[in-house]
Amino acid sequence: MEFIQAIPHPVLVGAVISLGLVIGSFANVCIHRLPLNESVVFPGSHCPACSSAVRPLDNIPVISYIILAGKCRDCATRISPIYPVIEAVTAALLITGFFRFGLSFDFLVFVVVAPTLVIITAIDIEHQIIPDVITLPGIVLGLAVGTYTIGYANSLLGFFLGGGLFYLLAVLSNGGMGGGDIKYIAAAGALLGWQKVLLVIFIGALLGSIIGLFQIAVQKISRKSLIPFGPFLAMGTLITLFYGNSLIQLYLDYLVG
Repeated sequence: MEFIQAIPHPVLVGAVISLGLVIGSFANVCIHRLPLNESVVFPGSHCPACSSAVRPLDNIPVISYIILAGKCRDCATRISPIYPVIEAVTAALLITGFFRFGLSFDFLVFVVVAPTLVIITAIDIEHQIIPDVITLPGIVLGLAVGTYTIGYANSLLGFFLGGGLFYLLAVLSNGGMGGGDIKYIAAAGALLGWQKVLLVIFIGALLGSIIGLFQIAVQKISRKSLIPFGPFLAMGTLITLFYGNSLIQLYLDYLVG
């Protein structure tokens, strides 16, 4: 720890940004392959159009996309700009988490959670699913970390409260709530505890309602075309990770006042 503290702050910032870009590159692999039930390890990165292996120098996050003008070096097929966007967003989240939490256990958890939220958001928007390969390990991680940070009782209560509420909603709405959402909020509850999982649900529902009404009123789309709930839960989780304690305290102060 003393060695890390001796590292100049700009160097640490650069290292965190680089780490975020690398993790963002791996997030792209997960986003593309997990819905197809493909391995995220083998084969290596390749062009989806011509299947040519991506050269190491062509696999540098963001920079390679710019150098190649967003095209495959071998077949010149245009590569979606979503790839560098995912890499940049992931890096931005990690450096924001670094400034918020510093070099701490909370930041270590954030390094795992934040990219996962990016992956969940992208997959749910495109495929309307949150894969079990993400949520089930997330539950295990949430219970393990939650037991350490907030106590096993709070972690278990958050797990059952979050998952139970969404399961009840799924039953009452006759399938209106997906299984992926249920498992996700159970994992979030295990990680954050019962108070913060309620905050995640509230923020997610609020954001979902605002965006949904905007899409219906302005974009004139049907209810079936609305963005899935997963991205809003992910945003609610991020906000809660950063400001959960302050928001809960603000609410309690309002009740008392």
